Amino acid sequence: MKNTIKALRTYGKHSKKAFITAATLLISVAIYAQDGNAGITEATGKIRGYFDTGTDLMYAIGAVVGLVGAIKVYQKWNSGDHDTGKVASAWFGSCVFLVIVATVLQSFFGI
Repeated sequence: MKNTIKALRTYGKHSKKAFITAATLLISVAIYAQDGNAGITEATGKIRGYFDTGTDLMYAIGAVVGLVGAIKVYQKWNSGDHDTGKVASAWFGSCVFLVIVATVLQSFFGI
């Protein structure tokens, strides 16, 4: 019985500390929180700022993929493989896809 009462007293002390810690954390978050509209506007501005760089990166990746694909197709063509057309269309399609994705995202976000 004594152990149970002692355990309850110890739990009560810890729960008070936990409550005070949680309340302090919530108050500090509420103090530093900003308006929801201001946060969305700031995030939109940052995304628009990074979007041109991301588009250029997509075009660069498309160029590298195109070069690698051209080399692979050339190797298959020289070795006389019969599926050269299929490989060429797959690599060309991936390059076109990257360019289209970049263009569609630009028009979607109105940038």
